Amino acid sequence: MTAATYTLYRELVLKHAKNPHNRRQSDPVTHSAERFNPVCGDHLSVYLGIDNDVIVDAGFDGQGCAISVASASMLTDAIRGRTVTDAQALAAKLERLLGGELFGDELGELGALSAVQAYPSRIQCATLAWHALKTATEPLTQHA
Repeated sequence: MTAATYTLYRELVLKHAKNPHNRRQSDPVTHSAERFNPVCGDHLSVYLGIDNDVIVDAGFDGQGCAISVASASMLTDAIRGRTVTDAQALAAKLERLLGGELFGDELGELGALSAVQAYPSRIQCATLAWHALKTATEPLTQHA
């Protein structure tokens, strides 16, 4: 990652951390889950409005560090309008990105989270909302 790319990624993460999108319950709430990171104390809930397997609305609430709040904000933007299966696949791609298996440019704006790779202890912060998404949607795909 070039210094310029790192700076752009850092700025995008800070933008979402300072002014998070969708910090609210979805309307309606059909599925939700909360996750807690005992290492740093982050605690987030993800709220989803799902209709016919499509995520029509998404929101989050809770307290966390800049990385977990930014990631939750980016998650709510990224999954709206996707099917549950597509959203779960996106979560898996994000985990592969943070594990160094993908490049940031393969995930659009979510690629900004690749900067977290340099801080392995913060990967749990970046994935907290995504794990909540998987928990909230898991019952929908277990029977498929």
